[in-house]
Amino acid sequence: MIRQMTLAAGLALMSPACSAEPPPSSGAGAPGDQETTAMLYETEFTTITGDPLPFSQFRGQPVLVVNTASRCGYTPQYEGLQALWTKYRDAGLVVLGVPSNDFGGQEPGSEAEVKQFCEINYGVDFPLTSKTAVTGTGRHPFYAGAEDVLGEAARPKWNFHKILIGPDGQPVRAFPSSVKPSDDELVSEIETALKG
Repeated sequence: MIRQMTLAAGLALMSPACSAEPPPSSGAGAPGDQETTAMLYETEFTTITGDPLPFSQFRGQPVLVVNTASRCGYTPQYEGLQALWTKYRDAGLVVLGVPSNDFGGQEPGSEAEVKQFCEINYGVDFPLTSKTAVTGTGRHPFYAGAEDVLGEAARPKWNFHKILIGPDGQPVRAFPSSVKPSDDELVSEIETALKG
């Protein structure tokens, strides 16, 4: 089973589908307001094991929200996300993975399968939500709120799009899928948010 899952991950790396991400936007957005902060803290995800996950539980902590998929060319970014979580969680950073099947049908499995894949192949122990819509009219309200502040930059164009939320609940910046978790600008933004 482990060998099959690892093989699936390897095949995913060769898939051309994930290279279809549109050109990245700047990711910079206008300052938000208290209304958006309140709205984000009122949203609620569901954990990958089916428990409520109110976003308000992260109040006072920066949160890197990443829509993920198991069969994407960007899937190895799980390793970098885990490294960020390991390095900065004691300082207060939360990495929140949001599995989604919105792009290329690249997250077709059940929550249990997604969880097992992430743990076996990448040692993931940061929080994961249940499979969630991140685009379109049925998208999770978190994404609508982030877009209200950051504009189109906050709208995921592909898997592993990243949105950094500050400890005050304000969206800080969005990063396209091609930006790796180890990227200097992303790490700098995280470290600044941790000081704030």
